[in-house]
Amino acid sequence: MIRWFVAHIALAIALLALPALHHGSPAAAEDFYAGKQISLIVGAGPGGGYDLQARVAARHLGKHIPGNPAVIVQNMPARIAAANYIFGTAPADGTVIALIQRGMLLAKLIYPNGVRFEIEKFHWLGSLNSETAVTLAWHTAPHKTTKDLFDKELIVGGITGVDPETTPRLYNSLIGTKFKVVTGYNSTAQIALAVERGEVQGIADWSWSSLKAVRPNWLADKQVTLLLQGSLHKEPELGGLPAALDFIKSDADRKVLELHFTQKTAARPLIAPPGVPAERIAILRRAFAALAQDKDFLAEMDRSKMEFSFVPAEEIDKVVALIAATPPEIAERYAKAFAPEQK
Repeated sequence: MIRWFVAHIALAIALLALPALHHGSPAAAEDFYAGKQISLIVGAGPGGGYDLQARVAARHLGKHIPGNPAVIVQNMPARIAAANYIFGTAPADGTVIALIQRGMLLAKLIYPNGVRFEIEKFHWLGSLNSETAVTLAWHTAPHKTTKDLFDKELIVGGITGVDPETTPRLYNSLIGTKFKVVTGYNSTAQIALAVERGEVQGIADWSWSSLKAVRPNWLADKQVTLLLQGSLHKEPELGGLPAALDFIKSDADRKVLELHFTQKTAARPLIAPPGVPAERIAILRRAFAALAQDKDFLAEMDRSKMEFSFVPAEEIDKVVALIAATPPEIAERYAKAFAPEQK
């Protein structure tokens, strides 16, 4: 039971009581997308889990939108810049949407000077997945058990402002691990190559579903050792693999780590800019909900060995409401957890 989040669920429910976008769209809205193209901005580099899922979704989404517009994927690896673009620059007419990094849900607490968006003002269209993170070490690393994370330095690849970088920093601060993060990579696919080349020893936070899709041979050939899992709830498929929350020693630190893991319930979040007309948001939300039932889309996801567990827009609204209502003392402690010397 996640005490702090449960305590705030009433607020999320109250916000959801606002008028819903389920009513039929006017004829003009139904005709809007005919002959148009939708740009799907991906706030990540090519070849990673975000990019692969976006490209499969783009191939099938248009048929669920009146007018059957083409959907074109564009990568914008500067994650915060991608969210900033959608918030303040992208056309607010429904022709530009984005799959952003889940870390953007909490980015304002860590990088307040770079963030120029407010998560509660985006239109949330759903999420292509919820996730559990895994920490892994390459088979040549000396780390063979979870205990080794606390006893030996593990050099991991990082992406500035995103889970592979933020999670190990948070683990170091809250539970005492000894990760050394090497940043500068643009995607987990790049970090995976760095691991294979011996540039780094592992990855501190990679989505379990992405690992299975992008590097299934790592698991089949026992090339990596799984050391830790990270999420609000343990993943049954990972068996008895210890969870980061198992090592928390104080209630205050538990709330901070729970806040961090909340974003994983919206692991592949889809957004539209503020200002998009309500009837077009309704069309886009219905399209993604229909995509979740599309047999051709699901078959392609299965062939690509990518897991898909669609989270409806209404559920993402709840997550956003909970994060937006984070008490100031928890938000401050979360930010300070990334700078242990200031705690």
